[in-house]
Formats: sequence, C-alpha cells, structure tokens
Amino acid sequence: MGRSKDDTRADIDQALRDWRQGDCVVGAQYFLFRIEVETPLTPEAADAAREGADAAEAEVRGLMVATQTCDLVRPCKGRPFVEVCPLVEVDAERMEEIRSGRRPGYAYIPGLAQRGLVADLDRVMTVEKAVVAGWERTQGCQTDRDRRRLALALTRKRARVAFPDDFVQYASGLTKRMSSKHGKNSPEGCALRALREIRVRAAPSWDAESVELMFWFIRKDGSLEFDGESWDKHLERWLGLLPDHGRFQSGGAVVTLEDLTARDYVESDPLDLDHLSV
Repeated sequence: MGRSKDDTRADIDQALRDWRQGDCVVGAQYFLFRIEVETPLTPEAADAAREGADAAEAEVRGLMVATQTCDLVRPCKGRPFVEVCPLVEVDAERMEEIRSGRRPGYAYIPGLAQRGLVADLDRVMTVEKAVVAGWERTQGCQTDRDRRRLALALTRKRARVAFPDDFVQYASGLTKRMSSKHGKNSPEGCALRALREIRVRAAPSWDAESVELMFWFIRKDGSLEFDGESWDKHLERWLGLLPDHGRFQSGGAVVTLEDLTARDYVESDPLDLDHLSV
C-alpha cells in the first residue's frame, strides 16, 4: 500500500523543522524567471528567446530562504511555498558595504561570508516546500542578532524611501566620497568603516520648498579618533561635500544609537549607496 499525501506532508514538515530564514543550499542551483521575448535583457533570456520560450533559467551559486521562519515551519498543507533568493559572489570591499547595510540590493549572510557569498535580493523565486526538504541545509545566521539584521535587510529592501531626484544630486559628492574611501587604509576609511549607518531627516518634509536636513552619522561604540583625526574633523569634511545652495540646508552630527531619541530615528531615513548612485 502506497504512502498517503498526509504521510508525505508529515515527512516534509519534519525535514523543515530546523530550517530558518537565511538558511541556504550551497552549490549549483538554477533560478527560473519570466522574460520578455521581444527584448531579452540577459544572456540567459536571449538564449531562451531564440528558442521561443517565455521563461529562462540562470545557474547560481546556491539559494537563500527569504521566507519568514514562522511561515517556513508551518505545516505545508496550509503554507506550501517558500521564497528563495540566489547567492552571488562578491569581493571583500563589496562584502563590507553589504555587511554595513549600504547595499540594500543584497543581504549579508554570516554563515557564508567566508565563502564570499551574499543573497541577491533583486531576484526572488517561489518553490514548493518539498523542494527545500530535499536540500542540504547550510545555516545562515548563528545568533539572534544575525537573524534580526537579516530580517532588517529584507524589510529595508521593500520599505526604503524614494528620495527626490534633486536630493540624490545634492548628496552625490558625499556618497561618491564614501564609496571611494570606505575601503581605504586611511583615517577616513577607518572612520567610515566604524559607522553603523547614516540617516537623514528632512524638515518639514521632502516636498517642501525649503528643507532643513539633519545628517546623523551613527558610529559604533569604540574609538573617538583615528590616527589623531577626530570625528569632528571627519564630520566637517563630509558636510563640506554638500553644496550650499538650492532648497536644501544641512547640518549633521556624529552620534551613537544611545545619543538619538526614538523620534530622531523613526523620522529619519537611511542612506545607502545603491539608492543614491547618480
């Protein structure tokens, strides 16, 4: 007598019992995506279009589970699907930008950092839980802090603010410098790597005719200066990259999380290099 559907579902649920958001399957996998046959945008899409297909697949280094843990471990009878993102390889400089939250198109996975792999959040594919049950699990996050940071990266990808075009241009000098100096072995490079994040608050709003901007350079706990260069000196240099004309007027401060009020934090928006590229 063959196994029933309920028996098969029970096996799948048991196999997924230890899986968590951020866990991965590492090794050659295939990412399936729909294409526009008339205007294929990738080599894989072009190959598929020549064969008359409206979908293509790309080989990737593995896949990360993006589905929330609570949904992942629920019985597959009611929640049969899992969202996954492909793993891609990046260099050490890009890895640090992603770890620091400055590249929201990607997610840092602590368990795969030594292999140079991150999750590409621009691509999401849905698979059945039965597929995941057959994978060899590689743990992505080892601590609660790692799990919170990954969840924040996934949330930020979907929830980040759409900055006005003139602000993107206004901040371009600052963001270009941060991109170019972040990986340098210099006092400024060390200071940039010691930042937890950068946030900006617009008052009274981003759409106002005249906007007061407050830049919060939120540093990690630690050094107050780098090779004799204090945070005040770096702050002066960074604010000096913002033009003194147009509808924006800027101020700024280097602070720790403890220095900010909850209102300061929730009324400000995080800056990132992907979203501010000109």
